[in-house]
Amino acid sequence: MIVIIDFGSQYNQLIARRVRENHVYCRIVPPALSPAEIQAMNPEGIILSGGPSSIYEKNSPKTDAGILKLGIPVLGICYGMQFMIHSLGGDVQSAGKREYGFAKLDVRKNGGLFQGIEKKRLQCWMSHGDSVAALPEGFEITASTENTSIAAVSNASEKYYGLQFHPEVEHTPEGKDMLKNFLFHICGCIPSWTMKSFAKEAIAKVRESVGSKKIILGLSGGVDSSVTALLIHKAVGHNLTCIFVDNGLLRKNEAAQLEQRLRQHLDINICFVDASDKFLTALKGISDPEQKRKIIGRIFMDVFEAEAQKIGDAEFLAQGTLYPDIIESVSAFGGPTAVIKSHHNVGGLPEKMKLKLVEPLKYLFKDEVRLLGKELGLDENLVWRQPFPGPGLAIRVLGEVSPERLAILREADAVLLGEIRKSGYYRKLWQSFAVLLPIKSVGVMGDHRTYENILAVRAVNSRDAMTADWARLPHDLLANISNRIINEVKGVNRVVYDISSKPPATIEWE
Repeated sequence: MIVIIDFGSQYNQLIARRVRENHVYCRIVPPALSPAEIQAMNPEGIILSGGPSSIYEKNSPKTDAGILKLGIPVLGICYGMQFMIHSLGGDVQSAGKREYGFAKLDVRKNGGLFQGIEKKRLQCWMSHGDSVAALPEGFEITASTENTSIAAVSNASEKYYGLQFHPEVEHTPEGKDMLKNFLFHICGCIPSWTMKSFAKEAIAKVRESVGSKKIILGLSGGVDSSVTALLIHKAVGHNLTCIFVDNGLLRKNEAAQLEQRLRQHLDINICFVDASDKFLTALKGISDPEQKRKIIGRIFMDVFEAEAQKIGDAEFLAQGTLYPDIIESVSAFGGPTAVIKSHHNVGGLPEKMKLKLVEPLKYLFKDEVRLLGKELGLDENLVWRQPFPGPGLAIRVLGEVSPERLAILREADAVLLGEIRKSGYYRKLWQSFAVLLPIKSVGVMGDHRTYENILAVRAVNSRDAMTADWARLPHDLLANISNRIINEVKGVNRVVYDISSKPPATIEWE
C-alpha cells in the first residue's frame, strides 16, 4: 500500500490512478495525520503530493516531519519535494525564473527513479514558483533543466527521492516509469491489488461490520448503487433490502426497464415505489436549480424513510459513494473528508434514522467500480450504464419542470441515446444526454414559421468525472441526431452541440 499525503495538488487523484494502474493499492490522506497514524496503515511507501503554495506562506499545508523518520521510502513531488528538503535542513527559495509547462530534463545519474530509462534528455511538465537552492547532507542531484538546476534528487541510503516536476501527467512521458521504479524497485510493492482481491476483502468487511443485522440501500439502477447492492448481497444475503424510488424524473420507459432488469439480474429484495406525483407537484413553478435539488432531496428523504420504516429494524444504510465524491468535497489542503456532496447521497438519513453508514466503494474510482461489477457478475447493461444524476431530468430541463417539458426532453433524449448506441459510441463516452433550454428560437418547417424550443446535446469523455472533455463525435452522427430530433420531437426546432470542457464548465448544465 502507498499513502499519498494531500498538499492540495490538482493532480492528487491522478497520482492515485497511476499507482492503482500498477495494481498497488493507495490512499490519499490529509496532512494532519500523525506519524503514528501513518505507520499504523503499514504502507510500503509515502508520496508527498504537489500543491499551489509556497512552504514559506503562513497557511501553507504542512505535515509532521516525523513521517520522514519512519524508515518508509518517501517520494516528494513538486511542493512535496520542497517540503521534504526544507524539513531535512535544505534550502528552498523563490525561483529567479518561474517554470510552468514543458521543460527538457537532463538526467545526470541513472538508477533510483531513472532506472531502466535509457534516454538522457526527457520531456517533463513543470509547475512551480519556488526551487530547491541547497540540499541536505546525503542528497545528490539526479536531474536538471535549463531553469532548475535541482530538478530531481535522491538520498538512496535513506530512501528519499524528489521530483520538482510532475511524473503523473501525460506531459511527462517517462513519468509512469519513474513511478513504477518507486513502487517496485524502491518500495518493494507487490502488484497484488485487483478487483478480485478487493471484492473478497470488501465482502468480508461488510459481513464483519453488519453481521446478521438488516441493511437498506437506495437503489437508482446506476452502476454505483447496483454494484454496491450486489456486493452487500453477497455479504449478508436477504438481510439487504433495496428501495427504488421513481421520482417521475427518469428517462423514457426507464422505470419499467430498470425494474425488469434489476429483478432479472439481481436476486435481491427490491421495493419499487412510484412517488412521481409528489415530486412533480412540489417542483411546479420552481426554476432555480439549487432549489430543485433541495426539493427533490427532501421529498426523497421523506419517501425513503417511510418505506424504510416498513422494513422494520434496519440498523445500517448503504450508499454507493465513490472516491471522487470524497475528493471533490475536500476543503483546501485538508485532505479527503467524510463530507459528501448532497446530490451524491441521501442527505441526513443516517443521522435522522439513527443508521450506521456502509460505503464499500468509497475508495474506488468509477472505472474501478465497473471492473468490480464485472468481477461480481453484474449484467453488462448495468455495468456500462452511463451516469445519471440523482435529481434526474429536473436538472436537464432548465427553468421550470413541467410534464409537458419533461415529455419533450424524454423523446429527444431517447432519439439521442438510440443514435449513440447504434453508432457504437455509447461505451466509449462517459456521458451523452440532451438538455432542454428555457429559450425559444425562430425556425421554418415546411411553409410555416415556427417559434419552438432549443435543445442542447452534451457528450463528454472522462475517466472519473473530475475532469472531462467534450467528445469529438462524427459530423454525420451529429447530423442524424439533429435531424431526427427536429423531425420527430414536437416542440423542438433547433439543436446545438456543447463544446465546453470541465473545467471551466461542469458536465451537467443544471
